[in-house]
Amino acid sequence: MRTSVHPIEIESYAILRTRLDTTDLPPLTRAVVERVVHTSADPSWAGDLVCDEDALRAGRAALRAGAPLITDVRMVAVGITSRPTIVALDLAEAVDGLTRSAAGIRAAAAAHPDGAVWVVGNAPTALVELIRCGVTTPLVIGLPVGFVGSVAAKAALRASGLPAVSNRSERGGAAAAAAAANALLYSEENP
Repeated sequence: MRTSVHPIEIESYAILRTRLDTTDLPPLTRAVVERVVHTSADPSWAGDLVCDEDALRAGRAALRAGAPLITDVRMVAVGITSRPTIVALDLAEAVDGLTRSAAGIRAAAAAHPDGAVWVVGNAPTALVELIRCGVTTPLVIGLPVGFVGSVAAKAALRASGLPAVSNRSERGGAAAAAAAANALLYSEENP
């Protein structure tokens, strides 16, 4: 958990709140929406994100209880500074027919089939593989980016029944995915 919030961040949130009214959102949904908007300086994320308050509560509780936090790539892990992560890509071994990201997710899922919180912010193939692996999880933050496969992967996540945060469009990426995770990690300390 953070111990202080920088004045620039406080000012940024004040500006954000003059441009986007999030007061009607449930608390953790609000935290996720605001942190992703803050990170991207793009208020249109508010209409794109799909959040489930119960899943967010479960994810936050799991993180606070010490559940493993697994990211698809290092870029996502670097954005999450308040606790260690496991980077699935670092576990990847060559597997015919799979991208390295998907192979890493497969290896991470084999090592952590139950209870981990997953953050996918890069490859749609990683999110698809995570769904295929049949993990039991309190939360998947599924915000991969790209013109090929990202919309379908996020729709598959929502259809899978896994507790999740996702978005409807092609956009996503490491910064947005890390921001959503940070919103849960900092939830009591949002400016």
